[in-house]
Amino acid sequence: MSNRIFQSVIIQMKDATDRTFGVVNNQGFVVACNELSLIGSFLEDVASISDDAPDQVYTTSARTYKIFGSADSQFDYAVFVDGHDAIARCVCVLASVAMAEAKTNYEEKHDKSTFIKNIISDNILPGDVYVRAKELHFAADIYRVVFLIRQVGKSDVSAIELLQNLFPDRQRDFVLSISESDLVLIKEMAPSHDNTELFAIAQGIESAMVKELGIKTVIGIGTTARHLRELADRYKEAQVAIEVGKVFDDDNSIIHYENLGLGRIIYQLPTTLCEMFLSEVFKKNPIESLDQETLFTINKFFENNLNVSETSRKLFVHRNTLVYRLEKIKKLTGLDLREFDHAIIFKVALMVKKYLNSQNKQY
Repeated sequence: MSNRIFQSVIIQMKDATDRTFGVVNNQGFVVACNELSLIGSFLEDVASISDDAPDQVYTTSARTYKIFGSADSQFDYAVFVDGHDAIARCVCVLASVAMAEAKTNYEEKHDKSTFIKNIISDNILPGDVYVRAKELHFAADIYRVVFLIRQVGKSDVSAIELLQNLFPDRQRDFVLSISESDLVLIKEMAPSHDNTELFAIAQGIESAMVKELGIKTVIGIGTTARHLRELADRYKEAQVAIEVGKVFDDDNSIIHYENLGLGRIIYQLPTTLCEMFLSEVFKKNPIESLDQETLFTINKFFENNLNVSETSRKLFVHRNTLVYRLEKIKKLTGLDLREFDHAIIFKVALMVKKYLNSQNKQY
């Protein structure tokens, strides 16, 4: 943060009061003041300020203080005004508002992390992205990948620090806190990178979170962004990867948007259309008429690429027993899973049913 910004605000306000006022940092040194001779001096009574209640106005025998910044931020800077009467308090509060606004504007204009966060949050117009990137000397057309790291079960505020230590290059890689449970890594990649490299990065993050903090994570990976303007869409893809993975691939904790397949399409369908599809496929009997053993057999049959011999071996049953089960399924549903077209319809139907079950749990 440039102290010149604070000094500029003070110059504009100095005619409004005859009191000495300025800005002090958390170490007690004056960084800006209407009395230039005080800049760089140390104020001993700063030690009485606590950042437990940043909205509070503090008074000492000589001065009035107020921390400024966001409500959840630590004490970095505070406004001070000579005196501890009502006038000092009023000047202190007004000056803190002005300083906080100047600080926010400066950070939004000059801080690359804030710029990136505004992009993925859709808080900046697409036409302004290039202009702002130019102001920040920010390369716009570099390959970048969005990793969404969601903490599961419990969350730890030190997770962001851990992630920043894993990716310390603040000019190329950006670690952002989105919510209490969600962190985002925007990672600069070489044009020749592949999915194996992306999964290796995600596995490193997952391993560090478990080892250092004892936190389980789910990580969604978006497709590669080739320009800053694409980051918002790639962030949405990472979100979709986690949500779709939770429904169709809950065994995996790292999900790439490119690998979602049919699940991505089904997830975007209206539930009424899904229900209509199931009723059309299972005209004879509803899918609920199939017991767990039968469903297990069907899934194994799909896992082994509709190969009867291989599936029976994996199930430890005789080939004829499996054929009998498949005939029973055909009689119940009208679908012969040994026929490719019927198998595809059944596979999609199982996924649709899984999606509907997940939607019902949310209500």
